[in-house]
Amino acid sequence: MAHEKENRSMQTKNVYKIVSAAEWQHACRIGEYEGSSDDKRDGFIHLSASTQIAGTLEKHFFPQTELVLVRFCSKDLISNLKWEPSRGGAHFPHYYGALPTHLATQLEPIRLNTNGQYVIPELME
Repeated sequence: MAHEKENRSMQTKNVYKIVSAAEWQHACRIGEYEGSSDDKRDGFIHLSASTQIAGTLEKHFFPQTELVLVRFCSKDLISNLKWEPSRGGAHFPHYYGALPTHLATQLEPIRLNTNGQYVIPELME
């Protein structure tokens, strides 16, 4: 059963990067996103499947503002994309190398609502 769930996860059409708007603007100027300090420390760029975005925001970004959600098509990243166990044994997408910004297919701001909760943009799957 766990193996089936893992295989379904790995076939996710899109993966997402949560990043500050300023970092993404810089990446677009140079043509690639080299990763956050955490990404650089770990040796890969941390990505999320759509079902993992809320947990990633709460665990790693709260209460930061000025964040954006960047969508990538998994098949465009396949050569450097690996699904590996992480938080609680769940498999997360990890990208090895710098992410070419021209491969981004959607960019949406992430806001905090008046209750201090993140509002995740509507995801186009």
